[in-house]
Amino acid sequence: MEQILINLVAGAIGGNAVGKASPNFDLGTLGNTIAGLVGGGILGQIITLVWPAIATSIQSGNFDIGSIIAQLVGGGAGGAILTAIVGAIKNRSA
Repeated sequence: MEQILINLVAGAIGGNAVGKASPNFDLGTLGNTIAGLVGGGILGQIITLVWPAIATSIQSGNFDIGSIIAQLVGGGAGGAILTAIVGAIKNRSA
């Protein structure tokens, strides 16, 4: 459960960061946060599946700093990517 929370928080931060960094992708604070949460949760879980060593350490309860950093990076990147995609689509249709 901890890794999901880390992914969601990092995703929200990543979504807000990309939204504020580029007006073309900005969905507003709430929109950036929601897109970041979803993107962070999804990409964070995919990264866990792609890197079996990280998944094994999480499942065994042997948390180490490397797995936490990987979750933060995956969640933040997922939040940023999904916010950018949704923002680009929103601004194109407007």
